[in-house]
Amino acid sequence: MDIFQNFPLWAALIAIGFAQFIKVPLAFIPTRKFDWRLLTSTGGMPSSHSAAVTALSTALAIEEGLNSPLFAIAAIFGIIVMFDATGIRRHAGYHATVLNQLVADFNKLVHEVKSWPKMQEEEKREELKELLGHQPIEVFFGGLLGIVLTLFLHTMLY
Repeated sequence: MDIFQNFPLWAALIAIGFAQFIKVPLAFIPTRKFDWRLLTSTGGMPSSHSAAVTALSTALAIEEGLNSPLFAIAAIFGIIVMFDATGIRRHAGYHATVLNQLVADFNKLVHEVKSWPKMQEEEKREELKELLGHQPIEVFFGGLLGIVLTLFLHTMLY
């Protein structure tokens, strides 16, 4: 099957997996807690999105050359993804933080004004996801991870 021979695809997938995995020990260092939810979460250090798009671009550059239209597509795609991660998605995370605080404050006010007989409905509400985007440094290291990991994989496999 040709899909198992597709180095750019596998480099990008491995970069995503490695970036997601490394978030757990990196978060453990300051918190001293293993948070396994980071394996499937968005945001955080390093950016798996950035790792994926730079791994894809790097692998295409190796296989097709820097003058290839495929590399150009992947590079522009990567720039857009990385720009979005540090811009729109990061600010959406800030908005989620403010909205979650507003909801918490409103719920506290309602609870104090009128004592609800049962709090089951209140306890079932989910907060908005706050960790959506990335700080520029997270995107930088995600991108660097993608490039270095792809060069390493290419050296090991070819």
